Amino acid sequence: MPKRNIQFVKGCYYHIYNRGAGRQSIFRNDENYLYLLRLLGAVAQEISVTMVAYCLLPNHYHWLVRQDGEIAAGDLPRRVFGSYSQAFNRAHQRTGTLFEGPYKPILVENDEYLRHLCRYIHLNPVRHGLANAVELWPYSNYLEWTERRPGKLVDRAFVRNHFASPAHYEAYVNAYLTGQVQPAKGWQDYLESL
Repeated sequence: MPKRNIQFVKGCYYHIYNRGAGRQSIFRNDENYLYLLRLLGAVAQEISVTMVAYCLLPNHYHWLVRQDGEIAAGDLPRRVFGSYSQAFNRAHQRTGTLFEGPYKPILVENDEYLRHLCRYIHLNPVRHGLANAVELWPYSNYLEWTERRPGKLVDRAFVRNHFASPAHYEAYVNAYLTGQVQPAKGWQDYLESL
């Protein structure tokens, strides 16, 4: 795996993402998604990484995580997708790499960007035409953020600390979706390049 120019530090937030090789599907059915979520929960707990926001899509994923312990947050995708890729290849009688390359980590250093990144991650299914509304995509933790579904892969304290209420977060997401607000100059181009 190539060396990354990022240091993983306790207490910091990271956007971690990747996509399937040749933009192929990395999730082919509900069981694939559910298996990955079980793995993600177990490994995140084991290495003290908190899932803040996530979205799994047919050919890529986005996670916003916080490293709470000394083990690098970068171990999370390595361990989760090491196991997942082997199981996926066995289940779908395939060989070879599942991803186009190593995962990409970005240190999130700005509170405004941190909040916008949550919205960006949750809006991915709508942006890619997979769902007509954010709440209709089951493979993100948006429903946990808005208290429509119980779940463990969410940091409820983070949500309360950054948004006044679930309704406030819904309005924040919908304002971007309807074009009422745009991210700061330069962010849109950056986010579109992911």
